[in-house]
Amino acid sequence: MCSHYEAPTSAQLAATFSVQVEQGTLDLWPGYLGPFLRRSTSVGEMDDEGSGLEGLYGSFGLIPQWSKDTKICRRTYNARSETVAEKPSYRNAWRRAQHCIIPAAAIYEPDWRSGKAVATRIARADGEVMGIAGLWEEWRDPNTRQTLHSYTMLTVNADTHDFMRNYHRPEDEKRMVVILPRGLYHDWLQAPMDASADFMRRYPADRLAVIEPSHPTREV
Repeated sequence: MCSHYEAPTSAQLAATFSVQVEQGTLDLWPGYLGPFLRRSTSVGEMDDEGSGLEGLYGSFGLIPQWSKDTKICRRTYNARSETVAEKPSYRNAWRRAQHCIIPAAAIYEPDWRSGKAVATRIARADGEVMGIAGLWEEWRDPNTRQTLHSYTMLTVNADTHDFMRNYHRPEDEKRMVVILPRGLYHDWLQAPMDASADFMRRYPADRLAVIEPSHPTREV
């Protein structure tokens, strides 16, 4: 499960997704505002150059429409793909196929092999920006009537994954976020609900690597 990740710079987002998003905080935790990409609500079909993508900022941690406040986001930053269709926090976004891509320069996971948690920076081995499959939601503050977007990262089991099985406590189930191959970005954003589960796959272990952080981070 990923509770800490590094967002790409605005220049990286433009180069990878052909979208313009203002620079925000790069070091992200649940409740922080980060960038996510969804299919534009004002454009029809997307083309191979990336047109039709809309870049937005939202809370890392999905806030369902029925929530009275935003505190729930500290528990909804990851959604288990096996139960996402039934869980009250996520099922509206899943059934409406509110798919999004969460761009990440890297994710951080705890390595317990030394006996204590060591925050480890994990990125694509080729240096490209990760495109993590997620769900987005729109929440309206009952007091101010202001709208806030939010998102969650979808996860799959990684108990037998050659790379991700090394992270988290030894006794815990191993999980990993769904990292999409670049060729499936548009397919994911346009997929209907009944095809969503087809994208819940583990990213190949040999395409991930541990890379030293480029800036200081907090402990996990």
